[in-house]
Amino acid sequence: MRQYIFSTCAGSVTARRSGRRISTASSGRLRRSGGPVSPALPEATSFRVAPERLLGTRLRQLGLAPDMNVTTHSNTTVMLSVTARGQLRLHRGYGHAPDRVLRAILRFIDARQPRERRRAAEREFLSFPVHMYAPSRKGPVRLERLRPGDEAVLQRLREMHRGLNVQWFDGTLADIPFRLSSRMRISLGELCLDARSKEVISIAISRRHLRRHGWAEVEHTVLHEMVHQWQAETARPVDHGREFRIKAREVGIAPAARRAVVKAGAAGAARR
Repeated sequence: MRQYIFSTCAGSVTARRSGRRISTASSGRLRRSGGPVSPALPEATSFRVAPERLLGTRLRQLGLAPDMNVTTHSNTTVMLSVTARGQLRLHRGYGHAPDRVLRAILRFIDARQPRERRRAAEREFLSFPVHMYAPSRKGPVRLERLRPGDEAVLQRLREMHRGLNVQWFDGTLADIPFRLSSRMRISLGELCLDARSKEVISIAISRRHLRRHGWAEVEHTVLHEMVHQWQAETARPVDHGREFRIKAREVGIAPAARRAVVKAGAAGAARR
């Protein structure tokens, strides 16, 4: 089963490392820089070749199974995923991460590890600021073309958000757009954040989720994403940690990343 980790980090900055002035270029390489220096970045490695090209080799040296392929991406919300075919997909910024962060990734994807050990590993690798070393490549956001009936669905989602905002958050959350996604096969919903400013951009809802599970389950999903919105708008970490669980219980939803969902006439399970 694919596992998604949601996180956002700031953009590129200038930093001091190993007694030299360096700055991160958009290509992800480190270069010398004159002028003032911003607060230091966390420990990271430096390579002459594109660091993401070495990720597979480094991970295998640290214990990754030889038959697991490693690919990189610049997705602004998904830091790590393991596909059903056993492919490990990582944000390319992890090419700059020290070995201790890569070891945390290996612990997290190892299903044999105890749950608490995997959670600790998750916190460790999510704390590494990938976007400081590998800012997301700029380009237009590709939106799905609206289909017949979509506008009515989106209007209902917006009205649902407004009602839940008043009921559970005293109307303090901002009104944000909704999107419908055909690409979400396991996830039910997703809060999209700007990688650099951490501002909330939109909430995406799976078309498959809408089609299979009905509006009661969709409302649960929207409320889940609104808890993440509350985290983002109050400068909290956007994760499924302790603060998320406390707030989720307050608003009456499952305090976890995954929950059981019911298809018409049958029981099932899905993420979010």
